[in-house]
Amino acid sequence: MIATNELQDIKKEKILEAAHQRFLHYGYSKTTMNEIAGDIAMSKALLYYYFPDKSQLYIAVMQRISCDYLQNLSSKVNTFNDLQEAFEFQINTQHEFILKNYNFFDFFRLNEQNLPDMIWEIVGQVHQSERDLLVTAIKTEVAKGKIKSVANPNEIVELLLDALHGVRGNTLSYKKTMFPNKENLDEIRKKRLLLSEIFINGLMH
Repeated sequence: MIATNELQDIKKEKILEAAHQRFLHYGYSKTTMNEIAGDIAMSKALLYYYFPDKSQLYIAVMQRISCDYLQNLSSKVNTFNDLQEAFEFQINTQHEFILKNYNFFDFFRLNEQNLPDMIWEIVGQVHQSERDLLVTAIKTEVAKGKIKSVANPNEIVELLLDALHGVRGNTLSYKKTMFPNKENLDEIRKKRLLLSEIFINGLMH
């Protein structure tokens, strides 16, 4: 017999998966709690028992997918052949994550100036993991003697990540937004790779 807590966990997981698929295909704004409940043959009242409103459900889904992203980053720490490989991994992995979940992130575009604190906490965790990945890569290359000693790798990586975040496509030169148009993503990825290459060359000479 399945325990009550385990049964609740199973139901909660089904809700999260159904909500993720809805948000992924239709975006936050075009998804309703009724549709999510209907997808898993659950009453709306029971859905609201687990998640009082759509924004809380969205945050729970974001925690779920960001956990997978963080595990991916963590599994690659200190596994790179050189610094360029580490930076390419970070840039390409982030690019693929945003591209795969682009519709899901319409919540960010709709609420860019008023994101909930919980969302910023998740963003902070992701940023910290990306920084740790690159700081470890720099320290490893210094230890190997491949690049010159860096006195403050955390500050250097923080500066680079800020610069990478500021890269925009040509059509967004005068419009700074957290999430650019989907058609600009590949252009932005290429510019970020170029910027990281310039950065690495600076560390090597």
